[in-house]
Amino acid sequence: MKKLVLIGGGHSHAIALKHFAQNPLKDVRIVLISDVEQTPYSGMLSGYVAGFYSYEECHIDLNSLTQYAKAEMICDRAIGLDLNNNQVLCENQPPVRFDLLSIDIGSTPATLSVPGAAEHAIPVKPVPHFLQQWNQIIEQVTNNPDSPIRIGIVGGGAGGVELALNLHSRLSRILKSPQLWDRPKINSESQPKINSEQSNLEIHLFHRDAELMTNHNPWVRQHMGRLLTRRGIIVHLQEKVCEVKPQLVRCESGLNVKFNYLFWVTQASAPDWPKISGLAVDSDGFILVSDTLRSLSHPQVFAAGDIATIVNHPCPKAGVFAVRQGKPLFNNLWRTLQSQPLKPYKPQKRYLSLIGTGDGSAVASWGSWGWESPLLWSLKDWIDRRFMDSFS
Repeated sequence: MKKLVLIGGGHSHAIALKHFAQNPLKDVRIVLISDVEQTPYSGMLSGYVAGFYSYEECHIDLNSLTQYAKAEMICDRAIGLDLNNNQVLCENQPPVRFDLLSIDIGSTPATLSVPGAAEHAIPVKPVPHFLQQWNQIIEQVTNNPDSPIRIGIVGGGAGGVELALNLHSRLSRILKSPQLWDRPKINSESQPKINSEQSNLEIHLFHRDAELMTNHNPWVRQHMGRLLTRRGIIVHLQEKVCEVKPQLVRCESGLNVKFNYLFWVTQASAPDWPKISGLAVDSDGFILVSDTLRSLSHPQVFAAGDIATIVNHPCPKAGVFAVRQGKPLFNNLWRTLQSQPLKPYKPQKRYLSLIGTGDGSAVASWGSWGWESPLLWSLKDWIDRRFMDSFS
């Protein structure tokens, strides 16, 4: 019997498991190794921060999914590979043997180059740790709404800007009226008016470039900048954070800003163990794969999502690509197990970004086109709920 091992419960693996459940193979045993039993769906995380979704609504239950696929789940963290003997090394379990391996473990923000960041900042990935910290902040602010709160966010890409807007929306509602911290209806007309002059809430966004969201078109960049200004969020452009101390951010320019909480939303980085294990990786440590999502150095290994770099089609480390890679990954794993030729995958060059603003509206970014409307939030909500319903 052949043994397929999946490391990580990311979007691509969740979709692949669903397809294996619907297209089972005889004489194939599937094992999922994941350090969490509930995997977050990135498309709904900003809505969770804003208070629109419950925890259950934006998480996929990996236990139920593996049972549906008649697979085995090992709740543990992979820490390395023995590629000579085809084994996964785990933190708490004995090595797990495999005939075919797939890796979908996501990425984390790069903090190691900034002294103090790893100790004093809250990275947005891994998501479970971020959500645990965020829930603690919500509880503290709810219990002490009269206490001043100053929050810093490092990273002015789409993720940092979206976090700033949704975080501001949620905390403003709490500080204005603590009983409103329960989930509001997803309807812009029903939202409490956000007070951009909330005196005891201060949010600082630090970005090393001259403009925010440099991967998006000028209209979107300027529009999001105006939204941040209207909310009273203080944007520090061309400010490179060089050190983080307890409740203090220091920038190379000499700017020092105090904070109660600091979120880290910078460019993605990879863990060390794929490189140490001997897999071919790029300069940032991400696993190099061909158009078929197969490792360039080890044919018994596949990778997808943020942890993978497709050499012929490099693309941003964004959840939309992990979702799109789920079906092609399943197809090629299935074909490998059946000794059939693989099919190449080519990601789209342009994709629609729907960025929630935390107030029942969303901004669309598509090539050189941009637009904001509550209708776009309704569209985003429908798309995300439809995706999650597919795992019910």
